[in-house]
Amino acid sequence: MKKVGLAAGAIVLLMVVIFVVWIFSRPERGTTGAVSTNFRWLGPNDKIVVDGFNDPKVQGVACHISRAATGGVKGALGVAEDTSDASIACRQIGPIRFLAEFKDGEQVFDESRSLVFKKLQVVRFFDRERNVLVYVSYSERVMTGSPKNSISTVPVMNWPGP
Repeated sequence: MKKVGLAAGAIVLLMVVIFVVWIFSRPERGTTGAVSTNFRWLGPNDKIVVDGFNDPKVQGVACHISRAATGGVKGALGVAEDTSDASIACRQIGPIRFLAEFKDGEQVFDESRSLVFKKLQVVRFFDRERNVLVYVSYSERVMTGSPKNSISTVPVMNWPGP
């Protein structure tokens, strides 16, 4: 009987550790705004949230991503699984400078969309022939991903000086 109690306690402890790691591993970014899409009697409403972030290896590019956020009690506790719906727009906001080497398909942004198994990602490609940066947002799951995706392109152009 003691072994069962220890095993149950270990499972609960593991779940608490996973939850704490998940909460603290969420990326920091600037939330630009949110709009309510569905009223919930208990907990926050479902929303579309718009967040802004900069490409960490390309100076002069800013991206905004809009994504669905599930409300209700599960959403308030951070255990709801959000849908795979997301849209991205990236723009040149200054002179573009490559700060480090990068490879095509490199991750620029990620965010958990469920407690453990689902993740929203943004990856970057460089179309050298057209001199364009390409950003793709999509959702993936451990076993199956989603074909829902969004794309944004940023032509690498000269920036007018002072």
